[in-house]
Amino acid sequence: AQATIQGHTEQHVKAGSTISLVCSVNVHSTPPGNVLWFQDTNKIDFDSPRGGISLETEKTEKGTTSKLLVTKATLTDSGNYTCIPSNASPASVYVHVLNGEHPAAMQHGGVSSLVAWGVTVVMATSLTTLRWL
Repeated sequence: AQATIQGHTEQHVKAGSTISLVCSVNVHSTPPGNVLWFQDTNKIDFDSPRGGISLETEKTEKGTTSKLLVTKATLTDSGNYTCIPSNASPASVYVHVLNGEHPAAMQHGGVSSLVAWGVTVVMATSLTTLRWL
């Protein structure tokens, strides 16, 4: 079984807005016991001092949906977000939090370039493998 996160594999949000990620697991016979979320290699802590992070999980006959909300996004909320169901392969998206109204985001063969206010920032994207014992 494979989890999927709705939308593109790279998502762009404005600073101050809400990051909304929806992970779907279409395992009908045995729904996942839980769905964990990570930002890069760090497990998302819903009780962190940052606040503004919530999770809503719904189990139906069509499968399981886990919705992660991160309100008042800041530049430090940028990163690779991964949902890991207990009984399915994980899914990931990269979230770019943009500070500015009309930055141009372009993709060039595995390297993302972000152009805003005449300043260019280049970020190499990579996949992080998480191992579970």
